[in-house]
Amino acid sequence: MSTRVPSRPDVKKAVFPDAGPSEARLAQLNKATEHLDPPFAVVDLDAFDANAADLARRAAGKATIRLASKSVRSRALVRRALQQPGYRGILAFTLPEALWLAEEHPDVVIGYPTTDRTALRRLAADEQAASRITLMIDSIDQLDLIDQVVGTSRPTLRLCIDLDASLELVGGRLHLGPYRSPVHSPRQAAALARAIQDRPGFHLAGIMSYEGQIAGLGDNQPGSVLKRAAIRAMQRLSAHELADRRAAAVAAVAPLEFVNGGGTGSIEQTAAEGVITEIGAGSGLYGPGLFDFYRHFRPRPAAYFVMSVVRRPSARIATVLGGGWIASGPPGLDRQPTLSWPGGLRMNPREGAGEVQTPVLGSAAHGLRLGEHVWFRHAKAGELCERVNALHLVSGADIVEQVPTYRGEGHAFL
Repeated sequence: MSTRVPSRPDVKKAVFPDAGPSEARLAQLNKATEHLDPPFAVVDLDAFDANAADLARRAAGKATIRLASKSVRSRALVRRALQQPGYRGILAFTLPEALWLAEEHPDVVIGYPTTDRTALRRLAADEQAASRITLMIDSIDQLDLIDQVVGTSRPTLRLCIDLDASLELVGGRLHLGPYRSPVHSPRQAAALARAIQDRPGFHLAGIMSYEGQIAGLGDNQPGSVLKRAAIRAMQRLSAHELADRRAAAVAAVAPLEFVNGGGTGSIEQTAAEGVITEIGAGSGLYGPGLFDFYRHFRPRPAAYFVMSVVRRPSARIATVLGGGWIASGPPGLDRQPTLSWPGGLRMNPREGAGEVQTPVLGSAAHGLRLGEHVWFRHAKAGELCERVNALHLVSGADIVEQVPTYRGEGHAFL
């Protein structure tokens, strides 16, 4: 019998959401930080907390949220999110990061396999860390590598199998979704689980699968109506195929402590699957630019970076210093930052957002004076924190705290 997956709300006409909060709120944020010299980053705590509550609400009590730390990259804000009801555990992105976070947090799953020999030796030498950290595995080769690096005279290491969540059609010749794990079928998952269970020094704790073609791809993209229709059709097909396949894989591998799936963009659908116990999510806390184009939810923009006007090449153009904080992924306009405030600004299409300068045009550019601030949003969430040492946290009309990013604490994990 097919697993039921709720469809997303139907919208007859695509309506693109406003990319930012009200002009009044942004003016208030600007007033609170006008004494700071750019570049600097700001997190609107009121929006952050509202987003955190909304992510948990969307899970409808059917699953908990495992916080994706790569989308936050500030220990203070990781703590803040985990204090919200409906959150439990961290989904880290490297083993060195996990070792650092596990000093404080008792449940850290790493979302990607590791070959970091130094970090593996640290893990094997620390019984508390070994009990708190779960490694990601998608092949027997990774088991062999771990044994070669740390031997078998060590604490038992916790493992999670990464089940590929992509949609494969035409006998696997058409692959829709991220290229992640080679473990795609329930049979492959069961074979890897048996290999883990037969090998001393390992404990299989869970299964994870990330449906990036659903969770990370907005279904209300600007542009072609046909493109939007194709994305929605693909996502419906993929959700139903994955629900059945994921349930079969879990049944083939059980018992498990947790089954992780989904992301910010697919919480409702993924949580509705009976086998899912938790959702890995984090981007929705900051509400970056790539999350402006979903029909069924709208995070409040919470994270910004601010640059200063340093020249006026003409009466129609103001130029800020820097601005080209480009997001990872396939190069395109959607990877550029978006202009948030003052309203009415746009970039020069021949220059875009530059490494050391970004000309801005539009009605608001006429009135900008030297030293005035221009507000941007990054296209992705945690990548902003690789550019700054601190985040200025604003609640209401005031800066209430300045907290370090990972970079500000001296870490560059990836």
